[in-house]
Amino acid sequence: MLTLYDYLPSQNGWKVRQLLRHLAIPHRTKIISIFEGAGQSPAYLAINPWGAVPAIRLGDGRVLSESNAILWYLSEGTKYRPDEAFAQAKVLQWLSFEADYVQASMGSLRFWTLTGKLSARSPSLVDGKRAIAVRALGILEREFSSRPFIAGEVYSIADISLFAYAHLANDAGIATDGFRSFEAWIARVKCQEGHLAEMFPYSIDPHSSAEPP
Repeated sequence: MLTLYDYLPSQNGWKVRQLLRHLAIPHRTKIISIFEGAGQSPAYLAINPWGAVPAIRLGDGRVLSESNAILWYLSEGTKYRPDEAFAQAKVLQWLSFEADYVQASMGSLRFWTLTGKLSARSPSLVDGKRAIAVRALGILEREFSSRPFIAGEVYSIADISLFAYAHLANDAGIATDGFRSFEAWIARVKCQEGHLAEMFPYSIDPHSSAEPP
C-alpha cells in the first residue's frame, strides 16, 4: 500500500491528498512533525532529501518527493493528465509556473503571515514576493479569460497544483476580487467531483510559530 508522508497544514500536501481522493487510491498517512525537526531525521532525509513534505513510499519501497513530481507520477494513465506529448508538456509548463511563481510567492507570504513570521522578514523580500504574486495572478487572469482550465478545456493536475496556494492568496494579503476570470476558475475547481474542501490551519500545530529546522 502507498504511504503518504504529510503535514496537514501543508498545501503541497493537500495537492497529493486531492489527487489520491480523485483516484480513490488506498493509502496510509504518516504525519511528519516538521517544526519539531522530524523532517531532518536521517530516516526521513532518505525519503525526502530536503526534509519537507509531501513524499510517498510505494508498496515496493521506492520513494518520491516534491508535490508536483508526485502528481505527475500518480496521474499517469488517468484523466487528470493528457496522453498526447504536447498536451503533457503544457501541463508541465504550468506545474513549473506554480512552483516558480505561485508557491514561491503566495505560499511563502501565506506561511509567514499565518505563523507570525512576516515581521521578521525584510521589507524588500516581502515586497518582492508580493510583486511576483500580483504579476502571477495577472497572468492567470489573462489565461483563464480564454479557457476554463489552465492547460486547456479539461481539469488536470496542473489545476490541482495551482489551486493549492493561488486560491488562498487572500491569506497572504493579496486581494483577488479584481480578478474575475481567476475567481471563476476557483469556483470551477471547487465544483469538480471529489473536490477536497478540507484544509487545516497552522494553528492546529503549536510548534508552527517556530522557524523550521
